[in-house]
Amino acid sequence: MQHLRPPSIDKGIVAFLWAFGFFLYLWLGMLAVGIDGATSFILAAVAGGAIFLYVRIYGEDRPRRV
Repeated sequence: MQHLRPPSIDKGIVAFLWAFGFFLYLWLGMLAVGIDGATSFILAAVAGGAIFLYVRIYGEDRPRRV
């Protein structure tokens, strides 16, 4: 019997989705607490880039050896 598995998604796509999600969360959060729009966008973009690199480099589990 064949086991069904979810489709493989490249870790670059996963890293981008995480970074974009955190970018939106940080940007909207900073706007909500009263930080200027341009400042909040730049800070969130820098943090999003750092999150992208972190997830891209360290985000994939190594496959188990059976």
